[in-house]
Amino acid sequence: MSSSASPARLLLFTGKGGVGKTTLAAATAARLAVGGHKALVVSADPAHSLGDVFGVPVAAEPSEVDTCLYAAHVDARGLADRSWQAIRREVRGFFPGLSDVDAAELTVLPGVDELLALTEVARLAAAGPWEVVVVDCGPTAETLRLLALPEAVGGYLTRLSLGRHVSGLARQVAELRDVLVDPARTSVRLVLTPERLVVAETRRTLAALALRAIQVDSLIANRLVPPARRWQGPAASWLRTRRAEQEAVLSELDASMTLPMRRVEHLAAEPVGVPALLGLAEDLYGVDDPLETVGPYAIPLLSVGSVEGGYELTVALPLTGESTVDLKRIGDELAITVDGVRRLVALPVLLRRHHVTDAATGPDGLVLRFEAGEPT
Repeated sequence: MSSSASPARLLLFTGKGGVGKTTLAAATAARLAVGGHKALVVSADPAHSLGDVFGVPVAAEPSEVDTCLYAAHVDARGLADRSWQAIRREVRGFFPGLSDVDAAELTVLPGVDELLALTEVARLAAAGPWEVVVVDCGPTAETLRLLALPEAVGGYLTRLSLGRHVSGLARQVAELRDVLVDPARTSVRLVLTPERLVVAETRRTLAALALRAIQVDSLIANRLVPPARRWQGPAASWLRTRRAEQEAVLSELDASMTLPMRRVEHLAAEPVGVPALLGLAEDLYGVDDPLETVGPYAIPLLSVGSVEGGYELTVALPLTGESTVDLKRIGDELAITVDGVRRLVALPVLLRRHHVTDAATGPDGLVLRFEAGEPT
């Protein structure tokens, strides 16, 4: 396959387990292909159900499913086997004992399979003729760990002064991080079902992704109960009651978000194969191009404004009244923890010789007041 003329767009689908993200990712890729976009859909979910959705075998290397539509799944064990010699050559001088570890043992080290999977997605995005790569990620908890790895690993390499020595690994990590935080290249679509527990997890995921400066371009509410319309009887009554509950949940979420939300009704039959997936995509996107909502909702994580006596630093996070936030200053960095997700954020140079005097949450996120004086 020839290299694409420009970098492929990455659309990452994730959500709580069982909400239908794999099917919606496949439907989106199928719709893009029919619209003339060369699309690759990749499963980074260890469950690897992408082949079941298409009704055809899907392997580690991309294979053509339909015109302009390709599919693949990430094989972490196979990646470890192929990558191990290169990784060992790069780090054995700093960790001599690593030469005694084999590729099979590599895959059980925490975070290694996720980092290899993300690296493979980036490789596939750069290696083929695709205009768009749709990624079927694992459930939200696994996805958040996956997306945090490039920054975390890069930070460790820098703190251990290995970045300049382990050049290949450091370069790959830096490139991954750059791609993930570029809203013109990468965005996430959060899939949910209209249930309060699922919506609560979705809110936490939105805050965690914002903390990582990773763009979310839309929400997809899946499996809405069809409206009963003029039906009568107990079944119709149940449908109306359930739909009303779902609408109430979504209305509350919609009122607190600026993101667009698409809705998909629960289908009577499971969509398997490209024709069925295109029917689902029609319900999901209507006449819209699936790429149209990508990009315009990017908000900088940090912004500084002048106020009387000092400055205000706004950390753009979609917080709720139930969000648990913790702050700690560590030198020229802020350690921000939201609902258990922590990130070190470098302070703007302007604020490094100032100290924090107040912090509050508001509609724009977390707002910190800085005044002149040495940090305490």
